[in-house]
Amino acid sequence: MPELQPTVAVLTALPLEYKAVQAHLRDVRKREHPRGTRAAVGQLPGTPWSVALVEMGEGTLTAAALTERVMTWLEPQAVLFVGVAGSLKSDIGLGDVVVATKVYGIHGGKETPEGFLVRPEVWRASHRLTAAAREALRDDPHAHLKPIAAGDVVLAAPRSALAEHLRKHYNDAAAIEMEGSGVVSAVHLAGGDALVIRGISDRADADKSLADGEGWQPRAAENAAAAAVAVLRELRPFGGRGRVGGSDREGEDSEEGPHRGATGAAGATGAAYGGDHLDFRGSTFNGPFIAKRVDRER
Repeated sequence: MPELQPTVAVLTALPLEYKAVQAHLRDVRKREHPRGTRAAVGQLPGTPWSVALVEMGEGTLTAAALTERVMTWLEPQAVLFVGVAGSLKSDIGLGDVVVATKVYGIHGGKETPEGFLVRPEVWRASHRLTAAAREALRDDPHAHLKPIAAGDVVLAAPRSALAEHLRKHYNDAAAIEMEGSGVVSAVHLAGGDALVIRGISDRADADKSLADGEGWQPRAAENAAAAAVAVLRELRPFGGRGRVGGSDREGEDSEEGPHRGATGAAGATGAAYGGDHLDFRGSTFNGPFIAKRVDRER
């Protein structure tokens, strides 16, 4: 029986973001969760990945809830959140792509008589996915690996209290969007790997509507989708699980593959699993494992 393809989930908030990713998939089929959540599952050509594409809708709470559902339902090896964002830096232009090295939740804090005291929340991107992104996008001058800010607010005023809050407390954030913190928080709690990839569709200023009217949203979404595809072409399945066509020996961890007996040669007296062995590679345990040995004829 052939091995199942490993799955990566690609989440979007908007229909145009969904369509930008879907354009890269082949042999797409629909799946439906018992509670109604829909996913389009297709093959990404030239890769071992099966991509489960989900349009979640807008907002941090929605993103967190549906990301948790996707994690338990589809069990992806990685989650990419792909879409558009507003630029917070003058050197990051319309159409550029920001891959989030950190995601800030920007609304935590305490209001006091002396002023607002910030209580930052931050999630770092998966090292595995960040390393793949650096390799895939190294030669692209319009791709930036930078922190982003996320909150349930649309910023369209560069001289507003929110803009000043970002400049003062999240000065290294290169872009702002609305759902990333919900996605990465849910994936982090599930023990998974997540990466946020955003195309710049506006400058988070009063010209946002003008930029939208000039078609920058779909262009930015297409660029973000192309960056996500480049990352997945660089990314290999984790730990040999779900690998298509057998084991990839190059760079293989010495602990993977059948463990050999004393002679080190399969088929001899020390063949693979020649003694009492339990193979738990690829398994996850949240508590102690208890077993009982029963003597039997060999």
